[in-house]
This record gives sequence, C-alpha cells and structure tokens, in this order.
Amino acid sequence: MQQKKFTRKTQSPRPYNNKGGKAHSRRAGDNDHHAKLSKSKFPPKHEVEGVIRVNAKGVGYVEITGMKEDIEIDGSDLNCALDKDRVKIILHGKPSSGRQRGEVVEILLRNKTKFVGVLRQDSGSFFLEPDDFRMYRLIRIPKESLGDAKEGEKVYVEMNAWTNETLGPTGTVVKVLGIPNSHEVEMEAIVLERGFANTFDADVDAAAEKIPLVIPEEEITRRLSSPIGRDFRDTLTLTIDPVDAKDFDDALSWKKLPNGTIEVGVHIADVSHYVTPQSRIDKEAVERATSIYLVDRTIPMLPERLSNGICSLVPNEDRLTFSAVFNMNDRGDVLDEWYGKTIIHSRRRFSYEEAQKVIETKKGDCLEALLSLDHIAKQLRAKRIENGAIAFEAEEVRFELDAAGRPLRVYKKVIADSNKLIEEFMLLANKHTAALIAKKDKRAETTFVYRVHDAPNEERMQNLRDFLHGIGYDLALDKFGQVTSKNINKMLTEVRGKAEEAMIQIAAIRSMAKAVYATKNIGHFGLGFEHYTHFTSPIRRYPDLMVHRLLESYLLGDPIPKKKLEEQEHLARYCSQMEVEAADAERASIRYKQCEYFAERIGQEIDGAISGVTEWGIYVEDKETKAEGMVHVKDIPNDFYFFEEKNYRLVGKQNGKSYRLGDKVRVKIATVDLKKKLIGMKLV
Repeated sequence: MQQKKFTRKTQSPRPYNNKGGKAHSRRAGDNDHHAKLSKSKFPPKHEVEGVIRVNAKGVGYVEITGMKEDIEIDGSDLNCALDKDRVKIILHGKPSSGRQRGEVVEILLRNKTKFVGVLRQDSGSFFLEPDDFRMYRLIRIPKESLGDAKEGEKVYVEMNAWTNETLGPTGTVVKVLGIPNSHEVEMEAIVLERGFANTFDADVDAAAEKIPLVIPEEEITRRLSSPIGRDFRDTLTLTIDPVDAKDFDDALSWKKLPNGTIEVGVHIADVSHYVTPQSRIDKEAVERATSIYLVDRTIPMLPERLSNGICSLVPNEDRLTFSAVFNMNDRGDVLDEWYGKTIIHSRRRFSYEEAQKVIETKKGDCLEALLSLDHIAKQLRAKRIENGAIAFEAEEVRFELDAAGRPLRVYKKVIADSNKLIEEFMLLANKHTAALIAKKDKRAETTFVYRVHDAPNEERMQNLRDFLHGIGYDLALDKFGQVTSKNINKMLTEVRGKAEEAMIQIAAIRSMAKAVYATKNIGHFGLGFEHYTHFTSPIRRYPDLMVHRLLESYLLGDPIPKKKLEEQEHLARYCSQMEVEAADAERASIRYKQCEYFAERIGQEIDGAISGVTEWGIYVEDKETKAEGMVHVKDIPNDFYFFEEKNYRLVGKQNGKSYRLGDKVRVKIATVDLKKKLIGMKLV
C-alpha cells in the first residue's frame, strides 16, 4: 500500500549551507553538539554573539546588547541553529530600510537536543514531527534507531549532532510515550519536552533511602548547642497549605511575649542539612533547579523521601528547620529579629480553607494565634502597597478530572485571607533575610543570591503612558521623570471597578520586566523592596537552598571563597532559565486541559475579554475558565481591520469600529487543536 505523503508546513523551503563540528547541551547526559562554520569572507569586526529565538516559520532573531533592534536571521542563514541556542553571527550590510540582518556562523551552545513528537512515515522513511513548533525541521529516524516505536505514537527522540543543513537532522528514539492525546502521555510529554526528568535515577533514590526518617539525638544536641541554634518544640507552631499539598516546607510559630509584643517564627525546612554540596542528590537538584506543578501532579526537585518525608513539616513530628524569627507589634513593625538553625514540632496542619473558616467564624483550633497572625499580615500588606508594591491580582484555575484525566470542571482558585497571611510572612522573611545579609557583610553584594526585578524600560513605559493617555488616564512621573511602582499602584487604584480595569491591568503587566535570580542586587521593582531573596521554599526551589547555605556561613562568620562568586552567578542564571521552563510546562498543562474541556463544547457561546491584540487577530479569555482562544482577523466581519500596536487595538478601515485590549466580547467556540493547544473562536 502506498504510504501517505507527509510534510511539515514549517519546514525550511530550501536547503541551507553548513560545515562540520559538534555542539553542547545544557542538560547533563545530552549529546554534545557544536557547529563551527566557514566565515573567512566576513571581517571579524562584524561578528557578534547572542541567544537566537526561532519562530514557527523558521526565521531567527538575535538580541544583541547595545543594539536597539534584534538581528533577523533568514531561514537560509540559520545554518543548523535552533531556538535558544547561543550563536555567533556576522552582520550583513545594513539595508536602507527594515531590520538589520545577519547569518549564523557558529553554534556556541546547544539549548536542547531532545524532542517530543509524533512518529510519522513517508515512503518507507520515519520522521519525528516535533511538538515544539519552533523546531522547524523534521528529524529523520533511521530504522535501526526506532526501537519498539510505531508510526503514530508519541515518542521522545535524541537528535544526533547536526551540522549539515542539506541532509537535515537525524535522531534516535529514547522512549516511547504512547498514543497521542491520552492524559498520561501528554503530561509526560510536556515535562520531557522542556528538559525535565519525571522520575529519579536509581542511584538518586538509593542515596535518599540512606537518610534516616528520625532525627538522631546527637544532631538535636549539636544543633541546640550551636551559637545559631534554638529549640521551638514547645512554641505553638502550625502549617497552612493547599488541601492536597504533600510537601510542607514552611511553618509559623506564634507566642505572646510578656511585654505584649508577638514573636512570629517563619520556620523553613532545613534541606541544606540533608542535601550537602556535590552529593548525588544535590547534583540532581541542581539539574532540575525547581519542582514543576502540572494540573494533576508535582514533579519534585527532591526525591519523595525528602520532599514528602523528613523535610516536610508534618504535624506531630520533630523537624529540623532554618528560621527567621521576628518580634513584632500589632501594627506589623519588626522590633527585633533572629536567624538560625532550629527544631520545631508542628501542632496543627491547616488547609487554607480550614484556616479561613477559623478566621471568619472566630471559632476553632489555634484561634488566638490565627487571628493575631491574620491581623499582622493585613498590616504588613497595607504597608507594602503603601511603599510601592504593585497590587496585581492574578487569577489561577483548577481542574476537576475524571479517572481518565479528562476535565469535568474548570474553576478559579479562591484567594482568601488565609492565603494572603502565608504570603505576607513569606515575603517578610525573604525581604529581611536579604536585607540582613546585604548589611551584615560587604561580600554579600557579590556572593549572595537575590531575587531581583528590574524597573520597566523607558520605551515600554512610554508606550504604556501613551496608551493610557489615549483612553483618558495619566501615569504620573516622579521628580526625576521616572515611572515608579507607587505611580503604577495609584493608577491601578484609580481604575479599580471601572470597565477599563482589566485592559489597563493587562497592559501594565505586559510592560513589566521579568523577575530573575542574580548575585548583583538591583532591588525588586514589583514588590517595592530594596533587598529581596528566596529563602522560604528549599524543597521546591534550588536558589532557596543556595541562600540557606550562604546564610549559615554568614551567620557563623565562616569565610566564603572568592571562587563562590562565579559559581553563584552561573547557578543563578541557570535557575532563572529553568524557572521559565517549569512555568511554561505548568501553563502548557493548563492550556491542554482547557482545550480538552472545550473540545467537547464546540459551538458553545461564552463571554470573555480581549486579552491580546496582534496584527493577525485578537485573543479572548473566557471569564469563567480563564481559557484563551483566538479570533482571526479574517473572521472579523464587515471590514478590513488594521493593527495599532501602541493602542493595543484593531481598527476597521471603513467603519472605524475597534477591538481593544480588555474589551468585553461574546464569542463562539469554533475549533480546538489539541496538538497546538489552541482554541479557535468567532465573534457572535
């Protein structure tokens, strides 16, 4: 029987030129890939380096420090470069109009070499059709590299060293995942595609099994005799977490002192006691960098024996913790603070809902403590916003799944006072830990790990101000002509409850920079903090574990070698990168389930708001499920619409009708593409 002809729309339309070499992958165990190309005809002064981003059409863009605009790389000039590779490029002659163009001459660092996709067959040859739409070439799989994989199955493939564009990439099937569009297969595919492992190697589990689940008496004695040790087992301590949580990495203690002030302890699982630098578990934690939270599961950074076992602050068990303890008044002022290694014994595990019920009804366990903590948290929040923390209210969705993983219901997560209580004390501990170290030791400016958030760049802020001015709002400037977080907060308060609130909040969020980890402190613009770090979640974030180790050294006065600087900088950058990948995996799992939900509701009409505007159409977010779909510009009737980028809108050429960011619209579900995780909509 004749095989079905198969092509990929995004495949490059013509052969490229390339010459020999190898490459390197960021994940341990991946094949080395590094391609060096002939470039003798180009003057060295035209060579620059950067990370390339490749779109679905196979066109690349490289951002170069000091250049206002990205360099565009035509598909014929990619020379085997893939999305997020670090590359060396040469610049072509500057055109009289349009974007500066260039050509890849060397691949310095491969971002990834493993891809998930569906195995296809064409005229007796097998190819991987990658799920990653930025992978613009099919990967040929020789028959001897198929293993047990069959056509139509979703598989995980490792690409071989690719240096010849004309021949295209080849690869080997590493794992057969199963039939596409089944729950388990798609969830595993999402994790693997982003470079994470969904299980631990046997040697990692074996190392974890050697860790005792009961704290040895000698460790308790050693800890309590330490100059930075304290015993909190007799102090009322509790945890508040999601109802389905299994790893409890933070707890709060509460004590009323004789002078009327309150002692609040923020106790964090002492992961650094169990996971020592360069151990097998530590190396695995470094590589993962973070836990991943999908719609139905957690892919942990640490083996379960640690994350759900000895490091989890379960009730009625002694646990080792690293603590930030604050003496506070009822106005939320910190009068004194202490940091050190501790032992706690949690008396009660609350879910957010249980704690909220106690706060609202003023009845139940730990009543005095919960009411006091809630009151102080409200004072902390009010001060934080007054001092410039931007009060964005993000909504999250949850899914009710059947036994096969199909979504029965999609609903918004309720953020109550109990959630905000925990948030405020975690922010307090993170802020004060960073401030303590920055002021305690000058070396901390170069050998500490901060969570930083840069101020928005001037161009984005000017675009936001122009947009706001066009709809009747002014975003004030300070005396230096800069937009501050306080100005943004004032504007958000001004529009609260008004029809344009959603539109303005979306525009403001998109003008913001991304928070990252760094060894150089530049403050946190969004929170309005001069110093900030991540100290409170070492079970699920590697930077918190780094901070614990550094903090212990500073507290004990131990010298920190200069070589630590380079190590911390590298890890901070890597953890920032993996955080982005983990967040993308979480969003992908949510989008997939939203698409599954609406795949059974084709033709249904819903109310939504425009969440994005582009030249090719508008994106609409369903107000109930937070699912986002697209109305293509060609499907907007009765006119030709053009895109006004600075005004975030499409405008009809003849009738002047506009579709602007934040506008309320009613749409019909028209199509659902599970593979691309896209919902197609039409205006009603």
